[in-house]
Amino acid sequence: MNSATARDYAWIRSSSVFGYALDVGYTLTLVRGVTPAAVLALMGAEPQGACTGADELIELQQDLFEETDYSGEAVIAGAFSVPGEGGDWTLLLQFDGGAGSWSRSLVPLSTGGRAVVHSSNGGKPIHLFHWYEDGDLLTTFEWASSREGSTPDDLNSVLRELGFDLDEGEDETGTGTGTGTPIDTKAGVFALAERMTGVRVTEDQLRNAEYQVGHVPEEPAEEWTGIVIDITDANGDRLYKEVSRADVETAMARSRVEAEAPVVVRGPSSSPS
Repeated sequence: MNSATARDYAWIRSSSVFGYALDVGYTLTLVRGVTPAAVLALMGAEPQGACTGADELIELQQDLFEETDYSGEAVIAGAFSVPGEGGDWTLLLQFDGGAGSWSRSLVPLSTGGRAVVHSSNGGKPIHLFHWYEDGDLLTTFEWASSREGSTPDDLNSVLRELGFDLDEGEDETGTGTGTGTPIDTKAGVFALAERMTGVRVTEDQLRNAEYQVGHVPEEPAEEWTGIVIDITDANGDRLYKEVSRADVETAMARSRVEAEAPVVVRGPSSSPS
């Protein structure tokens, strides 16, 4: 593991590329041993040729935003190969507005290898970090003080060395609040990713790389199997009931039949004697 620090990524605060990423939301994924074309294919992306540099990638995403009136979750993804620890890695960059279109792909992308991801949803941001190994989510966090995954504490020593506060959390500006020297935690996450991959990300690299481009469609909605009714009234009385999809569809069909039934209007002569 190398010795990258948050100071190595101070450039992100003056970068127009990363400024745009924070404004609209981004996902940066590093995948070991999988080619850019294979990464895009595993994501279900439709090939869109190539573009040179992050500025062109931003233009493609902006065009998609305008086509969909900013309402869809389909995104443009750009991927290129970079050297790192143990061989070549693919760097995947998406300006995705927090759509999370990468999430369904991380298990197959990391199978037999490693995937390290950090992201922001833009606006009132949620900043996330994920470490997958051979299809398993080992460590994930929004705040370094609250980690989840199958091995949530495996990165504790490197997080402390980088300056993250694992006890008191972080404030809303993304700056560590412990007794040590405060760090820019977003820059710290870049450094953490480098320590885990050996990939140094630079502004020049993002701005000048030849990206293979794919159009990642919206993730289809999951098939629902039922609903849960859980209501507590003002008196503290609780109603909890699980209703299967079959029960819901049966009730809906019955309601349709009743609604479509002819209305019988009885006159005075039909009144019972």
